[in-house]
Amino acid sequence: MRSRPFYDVVAALARLGVGIVFMAHGWQKIEAGITATGRTFDGLGVPLPTAAAVYSAFVELLGGAALIVGLGLPVTGALLFLDMAGAFVFVHADQGLFMVDEGAARNGYELVLALGMASLVFAAGGGGRLTLDQWVIGKRLRGAAADDDEDDAASFVESLRQAELKPPK
Repeated sequence: MRSRPFYDVVAALARLGVGIVFMAHGWQKIEAGITATGRTFDGLGVPLPTAAAVYSAFVELLGGAALIVGLGLPVTGALLFLDMAGAFVFVHADQGLFMVDEGAARNGYELVLALGMASLVFAAGGGGRLTLDQWVIGKRLRGAAADDDEDDAASFVESLRQAELKPPK
């Protein structure tokens, strides 16, 4: 059986790592310029390359930030998954698995596969309790019935306290 506080911390760390990678790639596209990114996408055969450049740059930058803080994870995860699905289909699928193989750059799909699957997990609700969704929005969305439930943040803190109080075995 998994420890809920441990899972919450691990999920937050996973969101942090994946979010940083997405933000870096989004920022890279913006720094290069949307027009230049669109030209690159056009050369790779991406349909509607300028629209794809705008979508990918801003979904990666803003979606990465949203992952880090845990905001709108079902939508954020789905948008990032679609971004990676497009990258897989239009750019990486026919390049093999590895980014580098036998010392040569191959532009394979290993990174987009890992990022896409992580995004899918977050979209399905794997973000843990240490999210803005849970702390700020969650109670309001649960409505008046939530008053009878334990507050997620308080429950998390209390479970950490209890873990500290247990004598070692």
